[in-house]
Amino acid sequence: MAFVFCLFLQSMKLRLTILFFLSALNFFGQYDQQARNAFINSDIDLAFDYWSISRPNTTFHSSFKPYLSSSFANATDSAVPFKFYPFKNYFLSRTFNEKPEKRNWYNLQIHPIIDAQMAYDPVLGRALPEIIGGTHFKANINNDFTFAVSLFGGKTSLPFYLDTTVSKQKILPTYGQAYGNNKAGYSFFDYTGYISYSPRNNKIFNFQVGRDKHFIGDGYRSVLLSDFGPAYPYFRINTNIWRLQYNVWYTYMNDPTGANGIVGNFQNKFATSHYLSYNIIKELNVGLFENIVWRGTDSSQVRTFDVNYLNPIIFFRPQEYSVGSPDNAFIGLNINAKLFNTVKLYGQLGLDEFLLKEIRARKGWWGNKQAWQLGVKYMNAFNVKGLSLQFEYNEVRPYTYTHGVTAQNYAHYGMPLAHPFGANFREMLGIITYRKKNWQLSFQAMAVIIGKDSLSATSNIGQNIFLSYTTRNNEYGNHTTQGIKNNILQSHIKYTYFIIPAMNLRLELGYIQRSETNTIGYQIQNPYIYFGLKSSFWNSYKDY
Repeated sequence: MAFVFCLFLQSMKLRLTILFFLSALNFFGQYDQQARNAFINSDIDLAFDYWSISRPNTTFHSSFKPYLSSSFANATDSAVPFKFYPFKNYFLSRTFNEKPEKRNWYNLQIHPIIDAQMAYDPVLGRALPEIIGGTHFKANINNDFTFAVSLFGGKTSLPFYLDTTVSKQKILPTYGQAYGNNKAGYSFFDYTGYISYSPRNNKIFNFQVGRDKHFIGDGYRSVLLSDFGPAYPYFRINTNIWRLQYNVWYTYMNDPTGANGIVGNFQNKFATSHYLSYNIIKELNVGLFENIVWRGTDSSQVRTFDVNYLNPIIFFRPQEYSVGSPDNAFIGLNINAKLFNTVKLYGQLGLDEFLLKEIRARKGWWGNKQAWQLGVKYMNAFNVKGLSLQFEYNEVRPYTYTHGVTAQNYAHYGMPLAHPFGANFREMLGIITYRKKNWQLSFQAMAVIIGKDSLSATSNIGQNIFLSYTTRNNEYGNHTTQGIKNNILQSHIKYTYFIIPAMNLRLELGYIQRSETNTIGYQIQNPYIYFGLKSSFWNSYKDY
């Protein structure tokens, strides 16, 4: 079996190499594409960190993803001390009609997607195969127009510690609706894509409509908005003026509460989001975030997109927010600072609801719903090229991201829009990565304390964001990690060899050790080992 697998790899690499050289013969030069989105992927993000920290500037805004190609047009591969997916990637692409006098030139690019993995979970006592296939296609016209789509599907099997949550609602965090069970493998199909236009090839305005995800922050996690959940339809306007970047986007989402797994019974919901990022100097950035979520049609009302929320001006509802609104408002702050061209300090503060007098009273009022993050990245650590260190702390108070109407909580398709643990937890993360040439060795450790509900049907201590805060247990005396304390320790070591970095094609060999205990006697040790060939461009989390 191993011999056949090696032959398959060699054959695939040879064919892709030939295809690359054939396509390379068909273009003489490339253009400065303005409207392309970079993938949200930890391996690709690492290269952006090396470049933006070592060579800071006032035009790139690292805290909003996906990055738009016009914002990193001056990125140079030489700033990254290893082979990676290039900032300007033309692998397996072809340009047509590109003579200087021609206006309507266009460039086509295609990347095959394959995630073939075999894993073993001793707790389940069996092998866990995964096979995902698909393709990513991109078309660029005249630098100012981009169309991109990723189509993929397949089957995946999960380790015991992840399947305990997925099996209940049949929703996979990254992919959405799942069919079947873990023993036979969860089947799914998903797609992402967008149409992007920057009028007259400028770097000021960009308009996009698509189905994808967004991420706000500089850390591994985000307490404002993350890419943990499934993709959603959106329309976005990106504006770059001077040292400012302003994004406003409108989204359509779903709430599966009470649907009993029947997709047709999901309730629709809408959201408007604003994010203003300001590079005060090259080394200091401040970002302000605002989000409004409201439910659409349900059994008691018919409501579509509220035109009042088309207002593109940030903080257009401060008065309603301060007195309480029928819809769900959430605001946040993101800060990052770069030091010595090697270090980045970053932090976030999210405010769901709060009253200053209650904070000062220190009585644990349930409505003081806040989340915060502190972190540091150290690139080329100790003068070792390719060595990066990261430490991060996240804390979210009880009832944060919840709402009196569950359909208006800060979630989509049964998954949190921010941190995967929901609320009422404290988390510490440490990541060590050493990358050289085509290979990478990484180690990640996580320690988290989560306060969970008792088995009582009436228990709501603020961790489950899919419960209405009107069913809270206590008005006062609330504190982070209240309830049944669950302690999770997880370590993950992974070796990656990038066969073709420009295609993100890689071999992965990894080992995860997870330990869970709680204060009522539950405990489990769940090791998990895997090996796979992958070329996907999204983040697939195994630590939730």
